[in-house]
Amino acid sequence: MKKKNFIHSLPIALGILLLFSSCGDDKSAQQAQMAQQAPTLPVVSIPTKTVTAFTTYPASIEGIVNSQVNAKISGYITDVLVDEGQKVRKGQTLFRLETQTLSQDAAAARANVNAAQVEVDKLKPLVEKNIISNVQLETAKAKLQQAKSGYNSIAANIDYGNIKSPVDGYVGSINLRKGALVSPSSQVPMTTVSDISKVYAYFSMNEKEYLDFIQNAEGKDIEEKIKKLPKVQLLLANGSLYEEEGTIETINSQVNANTGSISFRAVFDNPSRILTNGNSGKIKIPKVYTDAVVVPQEATYEQQGGIYVYKVGEDGMATSTKIETTAEVGNLYVVASGLQKGDKIVAKGANKLRGNSKINPQEMPFDSIAKPIEKVFR
Repeated sequence: MKKKNFIHSLPIALGILLLFSSCGDDKSAQQAQMAQQAPTLPVVSIPTKTVTAFTTYPASIEGIVNSQVNAKISGYITDVLVDEGQKVRKGQTLFRLETQTLSQDAAAARANVNAAQVEVDKLKPLVEKNIISNVQLETAKAKLQQAKSGYNSIAANIDYGNIKSPVDGYVGSINLRKGALVSPSSQVPMTTVSDISKVYAYFSMNEKEYLDFIQNAEGKDIEEKIKKLPKVQLLLANGSLYEEEGTIETINSQVNANTGSISFRAVFDNPSRILTNGNSGKIKIPKVYTDAVVVPQEATYEQQGGIYVYKVGEDGMATSTKIETTAEVGNLYVVASGLQKGDKIVAKGANKLRGNSKINPQEMPFDSIAKPIEKVFR
């Protein structure tokens, strides 16, 4: 009886064994298929580096001295004695005005002086002999002084007809030419003479930028902070970098009520006179990040305004991870949070992954993905 039951049970047991064997084979096949489907992607370990980022601000350039040249008397320009861009010395004559009428007035005034002098000379001996009173002599002397003052005033106006440079420097645009009528009330200056051996670069920050900048600067007070500020660079209008570094000299900490900005002034040496009054450019202010966590921009992707990477675990699972960045340096992001030194991330192809994905990681050197770091502006 027992033997009969065993014979009946044998096919059932064999069926169960075959079922489990089949399930195991299917699971192994599924795992192998998944392994075959997992993409092979380059992976890098996150390092720390010391990098320099630059923040830029539009700037206007002016010579350290800009002196407008205006007429002190009315008259027609008879001679223009300099050309635009010419170097001039203080006191050098730039323009001449027509002074013929003044010269005639000066001759008449000189005659009055001579006549008054004759009167004084005539009265002196008479006073000495007590023939006339001293009052008459003093009156004559007063008239002589008045005549001399009139003559000196006209002579000064004649000299004002020679319009001279107020400073050493270079002549700017000549706005009025020969034959033009000028006067002290003219709105447009005849020209401007600029000292451009050094130039000022004026730029501004908004209130938030200013507070962030000045609070992070070294020093106890504004004066000390300004002295310890790093050298700045000037990006010219054609995109080239000016060869001389500049120094921030002053900060007007009063907020401009119209623009909400705070103005800065940096000074640059200008030995080659490449920079001139009226140029424009961009000031580049450096900020050094020491031992900062950096990530190649190529390894990131954006989603809903955030920046993400795929962090890779030991099991090859790539997990989408949001990072916070503080600066861009070349093709790198400086990372504030979300990654640590030694973390592994997908270096290329992150935008092709969806959700948490299994990958076959292929480790590569960091610098093979991130090109050599250059100091650039942002």
